[in-house]
Amino acid sequence: KKAYHDYFIEERYECGIELAGTEVKSLRAGKVNLRESYAVIRNGEVFLCGMHISPYEQGNRFNRDPLRDRRLLLHKREIMRLLGYVQQKGLTLVPTELYFSNGRVKTELGVARGKKLFDKRDAIAEKETAREIDRRLKESFRE
Repeated sequence: KKAYHDYFIEERYECGIELAGTEVKSLRAGKVNLRESYAVIRNGEVFLCGMHISPYEQGNRFNRDPLRDRRLLLHKREIMRLLGYVQQKGLTLVPTELYFSNGRVKTELGVARGKKLFDKRDAIAEKETAREIDRRLKESFRE
């Protein structure tokens, strides 16, 4: 949700994520925070940085560093396209969603352009007017 508030999401990519077993168990328990996370491209590979996965309680020695960089799994041509986007000024890669698909963890990576403060205010104003219109329509149908 925060990504949609802070950025204009221009394009989305579904990608797999390389995790340890205890990290997957923590994800299933919902102990993950995407708030400060972003993706970078290093040596032709995409890494997700800043995503916090809490250590699994029964994981003991198998637990990994909660803030470690995790590799994202994409096709080479998708990585090259993302590299082109990132080299443009003002575009970054931001995870927008984390979900399970057929038992595998997937993340939705958005190509994002940062919003200025006035853009955020405009978006809030638009939401409020839409909500007010819906409220008025609902009231008119009640009568």
